[in-house]
Amino acid sequence: MRKFGLIGKKLGHSFSKKYFTAKFEGEGIADAQYNLYELEQVQDLKALLQREPELVGLNVTIPYKQEVIPLLDELDDAAARIGAVNTIKIENGHTKGYNTDYIGFKDTLQAFYPKEKYKNALVLGTGGASKAICTALSDLSIPFTSVSRTPAQGELSYEQLTEEMLQDYNLIVNTTPLGMAPNTDTLPTIPYESISTDHFAYDIVYNPEKTLFLERCEAAGAKIMNGIGMLHGQAEAAWDIWNS
Repeated sequence: MRKFGLIGKKLGHSFSKKYFTAKFEGEGIADAQYNLYELEQVQDLKALLQREPELVGLNVTIPYKQEVIPLLDELDDAAARIGAVNTIKIENGHTKGYNTDYIGFKDTLQAFYPKEKYKNALVLGTGGASKAICTALSDLSIPFTSVSRTPAQGELSYEQLTEEMLQDYNLIVNTTPLGMAPNTDTLPTIPYESISTDHFAYDIVYNPEKTLFLERCEAAGAKIMNGIGMLHGQAEAAWDIWNS
């Protein structure tokens, strides 16, 4: 039996377990099992691997995406640049970390935002989730500016965003949890009156399917995309890595 699973601190509602259990059943994959492994501290990973020799692949969720890195034998190039890991491949005791959020975002963005439309991107938020997004934009040669409540050098504050400025950016990506259930009445503070049919709005949040941010952008004529494709994309990318 090949075992896969998710490591994190508190694993109440797991998309990954539901997704992979349904995948195994739907595709008739009888020799695979997906479990949840709550670790009190990330250092418990070593004991888990010794206890579960059949483990061949793990997903990693908060708060261990960065903390797990020093415990791994090797890092994929994108994961090293992002500084976060959400997928681990285990082969003969050797552990290698990957970031499939990067793959899930990059693939869905290319399908949503055609190359001939490439201009400048505005990335809302500078938290952990934004790192994979910014690395993917960089690799697609899409210039971007990050917006933060506490901007570092080269970043903008929300107060600095003007209506005129928004016309220079035709892709807006929300990487903040604003609008995510249960706080569905929250949204990033940007000049929505500048949004037009030229804009593409991407929200990595997937619950609800249409956040207030996406609703406001769509009402102004923008093309919109939520995070469900990225979520499925990162799961399938992890499956491909584990089976490669």
